[in-house]
Amino acid sequence: MPVSTLATPRGTFRIAVDGPDEAPVLVLSNSLGTTLEMWDAQAGRFARTHRVLRYDTRGHGGSVVSPGPYTFDQLGGDVLALLDALRIERASFCGISMGGFTGLWLGVHAPERLSHLVVANSAAKIGTAEGWTARAALVREKGAAGMAELAASSPGRWFTDAFAAAQPAVVQRAQGWIAGIAPKGYAACCEALAQADLRGAIAGIAVPTLLIAGSADPVTTVADAQAMQAAIPGAQRVEVPASHLSNLEAPEAFDAALARFLAAA
Repeated sequence: MPVSTLATPRGTFRIAVDGPDEAPVLVLSNSLGTTLEMWDAQAGRFARTHRVLRYDTRGHGGSVVSPGPYTFDQLGGDVLALLDALRIERASFCGISMGGFTGLWLGVHAPERLSHLVVANSAAKIGTAEGWTARAALVREKGAAGMAELAASSPGRWFTDAFAAAQPAVVQRAQGWIAGIAPKGYAACCEALAQADLRGAIAGIAVPTLLIAGSADPVTTVADAQAMQAAIPGAQRVEVPASHLSNLEAPEAFDAALARFLAAA
């Protein structure tokens, strides 16, 4: 996995690029509290057909941790800055949870840069402003100890109980990602989610769109995906047998849905 850093006018980002230089580009965007490593399996699979670009979202991993609060104008603009720095005119984009919302923002505000949009385990509004603001305040107050608390509770949000019992190594690795996130970066992304609401805008998305929902996801539900499908013209929807981090819990179903969509659209 060729991990490197890329300087842009908006800051320096930790990225990984896999696959042939001349292949169509697929951008993978991580969820809140994870790093680009969450996409290891997908990078290996799709590097056979695509140039796969992964990055740590602002505030996460090895990317810039600027003062918050962040906004999705900022997080979406970061993707455009990465594409510009790598001289990529158009790309397919697949994001999960927070990364999925970044994809919706791009679909609304920069459709000319996208050939395909895949929004996994996300919603046009995720959670409540009060909930995100409270979580941000907790993490800002407690620092690393607050991140450790979130890591301890994350399996119940991210995975089904059956998967967590059967695949403890996957769960522990994911817990390690969130425990290592800079508290102020995590809090600033929570504050972006607190204010983020594209319910009134996604009807304007004209990019071919696939919505992936986890059948057991308690965070961004099947109903959230159905609502987005009803709003986005021509959007397709697939359910996979998983909770919130569906690419980790159900990689075969996730990859099959993504491959079919990229090949057909």
